[in-house]
Amino acid sequence: MMFEMKYISKIITIAFVALLTITPYKASATIVEGEVNSSKELQAFIMHHVSDAHSWHIWGEDSTVIHPDGTIDIIDSSSMHLGLPIILVDGGLVTGNSHSFNQIKLAVWEKSDSNGIVLRDSLGVALENDSSYYAIGTIAGNKYLLFHEKIYRFENGLAFDEDGHLLNSRPLDFSLTQNVMSMLLSVFILLVLFLPAARKYKKQGINSAPKGKQNLLEVFVLFVRDEIAIPNIGEKKYAKYMPYLLTAFFFIWLNNLIGLVPFFPGASNVSGNFAFTVVLSVFTYLVTQFSGNKDYWKHVFLPPVPKALYPIMIPVEIIGTLTKPFALTIRLFANITAGHIVVLAFMGVIFATKSIAWSGLSVPMGLFIGTLELLVAFLQAFIFTMLSALFIGTAVEEHDHH
Repeated sequence: MMFEMKYISKIITIAFVALLTITPYKASATIVEGEVNSSKELQAFIMHHVSDAHSWHIWGEDSTVIHPDGTIDIIDSSSMHLGLPIILVDGGLVTGNSHSFNQIKLAVWEKSDSNGIVLRDSLGVALENDSSYYAIGTIAGNKYLLFHEKIYRFENGLAFDEDGHLLNSRPLDFSLTQNVMSMLLSVFILLVLFLPAARKYKKQGINSAPKGKQNLLEVFVLFVRDEIAIPNIGEKKYAKYMPYLLTAFFFIWLNNLIGLVPFFPGASNVSGNFAFTVVLSVFTYLVTQFSGNKDYWKHVFLPPVPKALYPIMIPVEIIGTLTKPFALTIRLFANITAGHIVVLAFMGVIFATKSIAWSGLSVPMGLFIGTLELLVAFLQAFIFTMLSALFIGTAVEEHDHH
């Protein structure tokens, strides 16, 4: 049974609102931050903010006290976090909410030698050490650890090897994290924007004069068609790939923009998540390979070189097809993440040095980089879409035979 677009729009809206409604709005212990007093703590603070999370910070902060046994109590809280669904496969399906991680502790690790003796300097300080907050929670009767926003089995408690790597095993984690919720939000926004426009075109025809937001959307649709698809794929074949190119362009751009919003429901770093960029790049790779014509595959397996060079050139050509998605992945991931890190680094210098004098440099530079990120958000969506069109174009291009 086929649903009309208006019913699809309503279903998506109800599902998204229902998902937020059944998720408890309460303070969550999954995010705990200490004071920034050194460059090492500033680095940890920055990496925390550019990483994914199992809860969504809305506002406020917590005041905590650390007990000798490493347990942390929240003595004053003005913060609010949105707990997100936990979905694990651990001997069966385990579901819950991240607010279950409500017991916070401080893990301290010091590097030791093969005999278990801690290596210390002349002042008695461990040569290599680290401290991190983690949380303990019970979900569906099972006890788990939340360490660096990854879920581990509790087993016998937190355990490190001599190099500081966690030894606890992990269940399969399919939880809806902050980045996943941000992607769902962007999908929701895109459907709200494009489904009404599609209904209008279906009703009045594609030659009808656009109005309002439809006019704005058409500007970017024509931009993708005239500046990306047609020049790289060609007028005869571009239309077949427009749905994918438009989806990639708007999806990446909107997620980049949401990540620049410093408060709920923004502040996520979706394009700075390696898995996100890998999946998009794999999509482009698959579209390219399945679209390849006989000339494309002949160039890969029968390159126009002397046959004596085939043992060298064929592997090179095959590797060349694999380097394209790798380049797409790294370019998008690195550029978006770098912008967030630079802004946080400028702001963090003020707190790490505990000097307001640094604000004269940090605040203007942070605002400048933040403004530049608005351009980068669009530019990276454009570059990814353009390179995808270029790769597809090389696969479908008809070569002249002599």
